[in-house]
Amino acid sequence: MRVLIICTEKLPVPPVRGGAIQTYIAGAVPFLSKNHEITILGRNDESLPDKETRDGIDYVRIPGGLLETYRQGVVDYLKSNSKFDLIHIFNRPRLVAPVRECVPNARIILSMHNDMFKPQKIDPEEGALAIKEVDKIITISNYIGQEITRIFPQAESKLQTIYSGVDLEQFVPIYSSKAEKIRKKIRKEYKLKGKKVILFAGRLSANKGADVLVKAMNILAKKHSNIALVLMGSKWFSDNGTTDYIAFVRTLAARSPVPVITTGFIAPDKIQEWFAAADIFVCPSQWQEPLARVHYEAMAAGLPIITTARGGNPEVIEVNRNGLIVEKPRDPQQFADYLSDLLSNPEKCKEMGEYGRKLAEEKYSWNRVVTDILGVWSEVETGISSNRTLDYIENPINGKVQQEKEKVDVRPNLEKKRLVVRITKGKGKGKVIEIEKEEIQKNVKKEELKEAQLEGKINKVGERAEEEERVVEELQTVEGIEPDVDEDPVVDETDEMVRTTETEEAQKQEGVAIIKETQMTEKIEEVAEASETKVLEGLEEVYGNEGVETGEVVNTQEVEVTEKTNLVEEKLGATVNELITELERIKEINQLIINQLINESGEKRDRENDDYSYSPPAPPWIVK
Repeated sequence: MRVLIICTEKLPVPPVRGGAIQTYIAGAVPFLSKNHEITILGRNDESLPDKETRDGIDYVRIPGGLLETYRQGVVDYLKSNSKFDLIHIFNRPRLVAPVRECVPNARIILSMHNDMFKPQKIDPEEGALAIKEVDKIITISNYIGQEITRIFPQAESKLQTIYSGVDLEQFVPIYSSKAEKIRKKIRKEYKLKGKKVILFAGRLSANKGADVLVKAMNILAKKHSNIALVLMGSKWFSDNGTTDYIAFVRTLAARSPVPVITTGFIAPDKIQEWFAAADIFVCPSQWQEPLARVHYEAMAAGLPIITTARGGNPEVIEVNRNGLIVEKPRDPQQFADYLSDLLSNPEKCKEMGEYGRKLAEEKYSWNRVVTDILGVWSEVETGISSNRTLDYIENPINGKVQQEKEKVDVRPNLEKKRLVVRITKGKGKGKVIEIEKEEIQKNVKKEELKEAQLEGKINKVGERAEEEERVVEELQTVEGIEPDVDEDPVVDETDEMVRTTETEEAQKQEGVAIIKETQMTEKIEEVAEASETKVLEGLEEVYGNEGVETGEVVNTQEVEVTEKTNLVEEKLGATVNELITELERIKEINQLIINQLINESGEKRDRENDDYSYSPPAPPWIVK
């Protein structure tokens, strides 16, 4: 089968600059390519050629960065390269409609690694159209599937969770001889000999919670002084720039009673070395994480895991067997308590790590991921060979209709003006009938379909010919009708927001207090006033979907910091006491940042003040 894999516009494949989606694709395609002809369409990169063939896989790279630019590149490529049986799109439902326009006969599968069906990410009508046009939606966690069906219930029958995987040869258990050599080398280089090493791996942004973990060290050190914390990660993939949040974390680290090492960006082919050097892995995510792949890597490395009850993260944790789940992610005390429990019970640590490795081998290898993907692809291939969709039914026009109630999906095929009837529920789940326009022209009534019919839903097919004719009539009225798109402003890809945001900890939704530095001997002249404060508003990135904690900074010449208490308890899921505690934390963060700016030697940091929303024109494939 000729398969086109369409990556996201943010990072290239192979994952020379990191990225969970890119790692997922790179891990699976060597196995998938053994049975299929694969082309990977992704964004370009200065370190990679625009076209190449590696190990039998064709790579085509086009300009990326912005989705609009990338989308046009995808369309241009497909206009001259449309002979694909299957198109597998990763994490971009907004690419489905333009792809369908270019290749009306190809089957489409959508893999979702983030919650990209939110109204802030995609117009609801465009989202509904994307769901309608795909044969299957693969998600990396049940959480993502639940979020999709919460907005689009009609997607449920097309959803399938396929958990990600890990390279079991790259990530070896800490008790193996291979890991022991790496472990000694790293620990010697960073003066960690004899220390119990706690590892964090991820971007240094507020939603990842590194600051909470550093604070936990202050509590933990009172009982366990022989520990060290390693923060492996940077501002962004392959970007070691400094943000206010990173400066804040470093300030906390400098005051910590135990060693805190910040590694900066680590190349994807080197990160396993820090896993081999660690004793415990912690994922202190503050946002609704789809399911961080670092959990798989920690399991493969034989490390006990402490993670948070956020998003899909708990789905791979068996409590007290391979890890522990923090129910209050913003509470350093709970992290300290769980860490203390593990540090005080080395045998428990060992058993949890060994069980995690066993789980990785049994459930989270790339072989299992590939088997699951091939299962979906095989369904599509079977449908192609027999000219059927994944959900097909015997021809209702010929009178072979099931005796019980069935659910029918009616939709137009845009290229050949064929009309497709398929039953997707009940005993008749199966075959499809494609009716040529001219065969039914004489039987149809020229009337507009109602909105429910536009969705392609008819709940009952009877046994009589009159009911069969009604199906035909409704099919014909569907033809040529496409939904409109509202021109309301839509928040663009949130990962780009987080990437460009330099004031993650001091940022506000409706105003940003910008701190400007003067020369070496001058003090801060002005910090702009800001409006409402929001904590953990939930700015989310497209392949990480980030949420940031924000604090309001209102300043006069005396650099006075205040905070507002207009936080919504229900939305944050916290108690009043927790909110008060968080306000104090924000105040501390802001004061530390201001103090650092005053004391620094005048070094200027780049600041970006991007507009995070835009009003896109109606996509060209939607008819108003």
